[in-house]
Amino acid sequence: MKQTWLTVIKLLRWDKPAGRLILMIPALWAVFLAASGTPPLPLVVVIILGSIATSAAGCVINDLWDRDIDPLVERTSDRPLASRALSVKLALGIAFIALACAAIAAFYLNPLSFSLCVAAVPVIICYPGAKRFFPVPQLVLSIAWGFAVLISWSAVTGNLAQETWLLWGATVLWTLGFDTVYAMSDREDDLKIGVNSSAIFFGKYAADAVGVFFSATAAILAYLGIFRELNLGFWLAWSIAVLGWCWQYTRLRTDDILKSVYGAIFRENVWLGFILLAGMIGGSL
Repeated sequence: MKQTWLTVIKLLRWDKPAGRLILMIPALWAVFLAASGTPPLPLVVVIILGSIATSAAGCVINDLWDRDIDPLVERTSDRPLASRALSVKLALGIAFIALACAAIAAFYLNPLSFSLCVAAVPVIICYPGAKRFFPVPQLVLSIAWGFAVLISWSAVTGNLAQETWLLWGATVLWTLGFDTVYAMSDREDDLKIGVNSSAIFFGKYAADAVGVFFSATAAILAYLGIFRELNLGFWLAWSIAVLGWCWQYTRLRTDDILKSVYGAIFRENVWLGFILLAGMIGGSL
């Protein structure tokens, strides 16, 4: 029984919290910015729990789609469904429970936010299949990530303002950047299997594409900071993030880059995201 639970934890990726946290970050950006730094604590708790449940469901759905592909990819070959450590039936049950938990959290939200939660579900379910026919599947993931902004912002204000779409755009571009980096580690395996990724689509310009995505993210966040009249705290955090992205781009341009660097850059973006969150909170007060 203990081994089964450990395998379930692995299926949900709770043994690798970076991927769970990075989904939560845009949701927290939105809820704190929309509330000028002081959102209701119960709403923050709901957003966090909803993000965890949604992320868990997304991981299981992804692995169900890819259970026959993952064994062919070095990074994913030991996932529970790929290695047949868990059954499809059990995974479907876990996905249903995770979606049910997310739905329970969504019922706390207002009608607009709840509707956006419902609209996000098809995108989450279809994303893993996008790599089979869409040249840049990371864009689909980025749009799914962007729903976190729309849901959280509308949960505070009951509407979607111009600032919401600025933050949404920054989130989509940021996600495109760090997930393209993530895809770069699988590029050789993906080419052999015949699935798509942004790393394959941009080819030798993948690092430059990441640089463009991060630069555009920084520009939109700067415009948002001016629009919201955020104070020095935000600009300090923004400067740290920009320096971090520049350093990441420099490493991606290295000819003999190690695969471990891609994972390191992905994890670094979690820290940069939280630094920006701290800046948004401090800059709003």
